[in-house]
Amino acid sequence: MKNNQLFYNHSLSHKIAEKITNQIMSGELKPGEKIIESTYAEEFGTSRAPIRESLYLLENEGLIERIPRKGAIVKGYTEDEVYDLLEMRVVLESLAMKRIKVRGVNKEILGKMEQLVQQMEEVDGDEKLYASLNQEFHMQIIEMSGSEIIKEMYWRLGRPLLVLQRISFLEKEHIKKSLKEHRIILDLLKENLIDEALVLLENHNHSVIKRVENKTINKQSYN
Repeated sequence: MKNNQLFYNHSLSHKIAEKITNQIMSGELKPGEKIIESTYAEEFGTSRAPIRESLYLLENEGLIERIPRKGAIVKGYTEDEVYDLLEMRVVLESLAMKRIKVRGVNKEILGKMEQLVQQMEEVDGDEKLYASLNQEFHMQIIEMSGSEIIKEMYWRLGRPLLVLQRISFLEKEHIKKSLKEHRIILDLLKENLIDEALVLLENHNHSVIKRVENKTINKQSYN
């Protein structure tokens, strides 16, 4: 019974963490805004223990921060932090692509990427859904590298990257451009043209950096 309760709390804490993440992505929760534990305890019909565990998870993943005498708040990113997060993504994905060139393309993972592109093609202006599918596509590139170290480091960027990428897809033309580039990257991998795929991937990622910088720094919407 005790083990079942522990599993339930663990599972529930992740659901609550997902809820908070989605609220941050949608703009419902804004940088600097306090996370009210009682709100989620009431919504999920639980004690505060799973809430605090979810906040611990989000703190470790860099999405919230704890301020003395204030509690947990949504983290805002400085210009340097935004740049560093996205640049780390470029470095890790480029390194992953170089590992793929050495180890070869995994056809099973290519199949998953094909399915993701098809799902992305069916997204109708839902930038939050597109950002999630987009992140999963890029995760498959990391997975194909076969490097546990690259995967672990990339995983640590997870939720903050998801929020920042969602910001970059607020305009439909950006989703359209992104989708086209994903399709080409996939086709190049299918043809084993790794160097060409790497160049396009790096250009694709730097375009995201530029869009996010314009949204978050020039308009000061995420700091």
